[in-house]
Amino acid sequence: MGNMLKTLRVVGHVEAVSYLLLVLIAMPLKYFANMPLAVTYVGMIHGVLFVAYVAAILLTLILRKLNIKQAILGLIASVLPFGPFVFDRYLDRQQAADVSQTEIQKG
Repeated sequence: MGNMLKTLRVVGHVEAVSYLLLVLIAMPLKYFANMPLAVTYVGMIHGVLFVAYVAAILLTLILRKLNIKQAILGLIASVLPFGPFVFDRYLDRQQAADVSQTEIQKG
């Protein structure tokens, strides 16, 4: 499926981890330990990674490695805490189905 899908998956994983860090570590530090800078820094990093993930989805769509349905699912996944991990598994299943379909057509 190409390097762009691999890039999308890596960016998705990093973005998902940054979101979990924001919600599970930085936010509690802000509200329970009076450390608002944790949200400032982790939030900024997460924001950049979120934009990178959305851009990677759109670029992958433009390069025709994703179809419209997959791109919409990826965009929905981008706002859910574990969404990019789930979307990555979905892409793995789609890739396996595509390979099986290609082998059936060849055989």
